[in-house]
Amino acid sequence: MPKIALVTGSYQGIGRGIADKLKSDGYTVIYSDVHETMDGEIYHKCDISKASDREALLSYIDSEYGRLDLLVNNAGVACKVRLDILETTEESFDRVVGINTKGTFFMCQLFSNYMIKCLSKGLDDYSPRIVNIASNSSYTSSTSRGEYCISKAGVSMITLLFADRLAEYGIPVFEVRPGIIKTPMTEVVSAKYDRLIAEGITPIKRWGTPEDVANCVAAAASGLLDFGTGTVLNADGGFHIRRL
Repeated sequence: MPKIALVTGSYQGIGRGIADKLKSDGYTVIYSDVHETMDGEIYHKCDISKASDREALLSYIDSEYGRLDLLVNNAGVACKVRLDILETTEESFDRVVGINTKGTFFMCQLFSNYMIKCLSKGLDDYSPRIVNIASNSSYTSSTSRGEYCISKAGVSMITLLFADRLAEYGIPVFEVRPGIIKTPMTEVVSAKYDRLIAEGITPIKRWGTPEDVANCVAAAASGLLDFGTGTVLNADGGFHIRRL
C-alpha cells in the first residue's frame, strides 16, 4: 500500500514543491490549503488555525486511507504589512502567531494522537513521521516583522517538544528551516534579497528554491535520520553559518 503524506499550505510555493517531491517519491499526497479547490491533485481545504477544519481533515484522511505516514506542517503566513516592533498591532500578531504557531502546535497534537492510534492497530510497514517547516527567522532578528520571527521560533520549540514526547512511540519529528526562498511570499522583497545575496549574506550566492526545501523534507522522511529525532535541517544556502 502506498504511504500517505499530508502537506499543509501546499497550493503553491514551498508547500507545493514539497508535495510534488513526495508524490514523485511514491507517496499518495494529500494537498491542503485555504483555497476552495485545486485541480489535478488530491486536495482537502483546511485553515489550520481552526479546530473544526483540522478535525475535518483528519476525519477525511481516516475515512479515505485509514493511516497517515507523514505529516508536513508547512502552512504559514507572513505579515500583511511589515511594521517596526514599536508599532506592531495585536491584530497582526494574533493572525501570524495564530496560524504559524498555534495552528502548527494543534496539527501536531491532533495527528500525533492519530499516529499513535494507527500504531496500535499494527498496520503493515507503518513508521510515521512529522516534519515542521520553520524558518531562519526562528533565530534571526528582523525588527520589521517581529511577530513572524516569534511565530517561527515557536515552531522550532514545537518540534523539540513533540520530538521529546513522541520518542517513546518511535515517531521522529524533524524541523526544516528554509532561508531566502524564491516563492510568491518573497516576491514583494525580491529586490532587497537580490542585493543581499549578491553582497554575500549567504555563502551560496543564489536564491533557494522550493525544491531545495523539498529535498530536506525527503531526507527527513527517508528513515535514515530517525535516530536523530529533533534534528534541524537547514535549507538556507549556509545562512546559519557564523562568519567573520
